[in-house]
Amino acid sequence: MDTNARPARYDVLFEPVRIGPKLAKNRFYQVPHCNGGGYRDPSAVAEMRRTKAEGGWGVIFTEQTEIHQTSEITPFIEQRLWDDREIPALARMADAMKSHGALAGIQLAYSGINGPNLYSREVPLAVTGGPILTFTADPVQARTVDRDDIRNIRRWFCNAVRRARTAGFDLVCLYGAHGFGIFQHFLSRATNQRGDEYGGSLDNRSRFVREVIAELREETRDEMAITLRLSLHEEGTLGLSNAELREFIALNADLPDLWDLAHGTWENCSGTSRFVGEGAQEDLVAGIKALTPKPVVGVGRFTSADAMVRQVRQGILDFIGAARPSIADPFLPRKIEEGRFDDIRECIGCNICVSGDMTGAISRCTQNTAFMEEWRKGWHPERARPKGPSESVLIVGAGPTGLEAALQLGKRGYRVALAEATTTLGGRVERERQLPGLSAWGRVADFRTGQIAPMANVETYLDSRLTADEVLDMGFEHVAIATGSTWRRDVVARLHLAPIPTDPAMPLFTPDDVMAGGGPVGGRVLLYDDDHFYMGSVIAEVLAARGCRVAFITPATKVAEWTENTLEQGVIMRRLLSLGIDVVPSKAPEVIGAGEVTLGCTWTGARTSVPAEAVVLVTSRTPNDALYLELRERDWAAAGIQSLKVIGDAAAPGPIAWATYAGRRYAEELDAPDIGDALPFRRELAELAP
Repeated sequence: MDTNARPARYDVLFEPVRIGPKLAKNRFYQVPHCNGGGYRDPSAVAEMRRTKAEGGWGVIFTEQTEIHQTSEITPFIEQRLWDDREIPALARMADAMKSHGALAGIQLAYSGINGPNLYSREVPLAVTGGPILTFTADPVQARTVDRDDIRNIRRWFCNAVRRARTAGFDLVCLYGAHGFGIFQHFLSRATNQRGDEYGGSLDNRSRFVREVIAELREETRDEMAITLRLSLHEEGTLGLSNAELREFIALNADLPDLWDLAHGTWENCSGTSRFVGEGAQEDLVAGIKALTPKPVVGVGRFTSADAMVRQVRQGILDFIGAARPSIADPFLPRKIEEGRFDDIRECIGCNICVSGDMTGAISRCTQNTAFMEEWRKGWHPERARPKGPSESVLIVGAGPTGLEAALQLGKRGYRVALAEATTTLGGRVERERQLPGLSAWGRVADFRTGQIAPMANVETYLDSRLTADEVLDMGFEHVAIATGSTWRRDVVARLHLAPIPTDPAMPLFTPDDVMAGGGPVGGRVLLYDDDHFYMGSVIAEVLAARGCRVAFITPATKVAEWTENTLEQGVIMRRLLSLGIDVVPSKAPEVIGAGEVTLGCTWTGARTSVPAEAVVLVTSRTPNDALYLELRERDWAAAGIQSLKVIGDAAAPGPIAWATYAGRRYAEELDAPDIGDALPFRRELAELAP
């Protein structure tokens, strides 16, 4: 490892830092983060953490780990430590974390008012009883804990720590942030309205966390470090404010071995790059280090080594906390250590990783196509499989799918030609990065083009729109068609499965038109969104900036409803309303006339007419598969082509993360043996109990 390749100013990031009885080898601290695997996919989660250890992180944590069956958050799939049978899976993870010298941490959570117990069917217990506060508004209420309950919860934390120590963890994180942990529930007047010695004054509200940590000190015999994760600021007059948090830290300066600080709600803490910049929590955390002799870790979607150094040098943070950047590039610390800054795969802040947890699926990452496939498929974020017997591949289309396929095939050692019909690389990414708030998404193209540029075995051809005859004549052994997709110019999507009556006199536009600089300027515009992700709201912003009076029509009950899975829906709604956009939910066009649109209520069918000078349709996309379909009908095998595949949006349009994954999968599976009907990934099944 060549540490001389980096400028000396970055050396501070690689200084060892003590956390209670443990010593972290550097300042790179992977804070707890979800991944969709949890108790269901223990080996996949362990191998994902092992990759981060290999990448040089000094501290690596699990995700939220439920300590007791009386507080679980189904349908979310996190870790569990309910009894001793959970120890072996967590021990495998701890071993993986420590495999390259990192400290292994486990985050312990009792969710209280956030735990609906839909699986365990136990009565939820909360600091102050009331309706369960979850994303899904579960029709369940929690019972207020009494003194016996409090003693039980303290004992359950001790049991969990004993099991964590047996599993081999070095650190424990007590979860009291994002509104999800009972420590925050005790500290905040919003969730603590008790009249006994655990409520009222800040000193009383602090009693529970002091008692738990005191008992854990006895349990761990100072063999494990104890960290405390708290919210930097809760919204609302009753929430734990930043000022009150600082007062708490000043009064309990030596309480944990480390203070782990993050913004109040998960939505605020993990805001997307569309709305939140790098290091956005600095004002909330600045000055807290002066209140305590213990180290402080904070987060902020850090991707810039200079920003990291500045926060350490200025005494803002001791550790650089990262969740999403550690997903996008598990080798971020090692690349900084070796001065390989151009090789850093920067997080784009799209929160597709979060959506895996929110949907109960396996998480994925737009930038790191190997994320959560390290064990399932044997993919690695840095190392490539050896090349197979073939030599050459032609990829048609240099969008996110084509670029990723070219990069991975190039790393494997194939001779690759990447043909792009336009004069720029990036495809949809290059177009979308021009939209409001989406500039960071350009990193998807920038990273891949930067990595491909020095590869002698990968050639890029711009302004090269190929015909089927040209493809057949080029002499490549394998051909991948990655020509993307086009937004439809009609209402066909989820609600309408066929076109509706449309007067040709009404100007109709799509996101493609708007991204190309076309579309309406001024006037009354009806935007119809049956896509429900980000595009409709972004296009609405563009139109509003052009002076259009926009009516945002959606058949859903809220705008951009799928963005609840990326923690953006509320922010998007506030943004549209602040721009004066008229939001009309539960409506859809039934007839598009020359100067008006007839809307139908999606519940009752009742119709109303609204005037419009133009209509913008954000509905669904059509694969650009004409070249593939023509080639498929030709005798491509006679031309020496061994395989012909259509991949990415050209096969089935999806988010950009689906596109990059498709490129990676194509590259990984080239020259692989035919597995027939077998699963293309590994999974673990529960054993049958006696």
